[in-house]
Amino acid sequence: MRLMRRQRIRTMHDLASSARGRRIELGLSQAEVAERIGTSRAWVNSFEREKRTVELALVFALFDALEIGVEVSDARTLHAGDGETPNLDDLLKDYYG
Repeated sequence: MRLMRRQRIRTMHDLASSARGRRIELGLSQAEVAERIGTSRAWVNSFEREKRTVELALVFALFDALEIGVEVSDARTLHAGDGETPNLDDLLKDYYG
């Protein structure tokens, strides 16, 4: 199985694109994914079209069905676009002053 790259999610577009891309990569139809998470194909379709109001529990179920992990990070530790991993020692020095 191929490892997914880390992706920073900033918008609903990013969230929906991640799910749609992974679904296509796995060769699943919207109907197949909907069946796996217990919702309708119409829900999956509207999520992928960036519907602004979605039930968060279904989003997590969708990501679980697509084997997408969710990680929460302190935004201050992220380096936009540099691809560099934050240095833990530096972060701790900054935190403890």
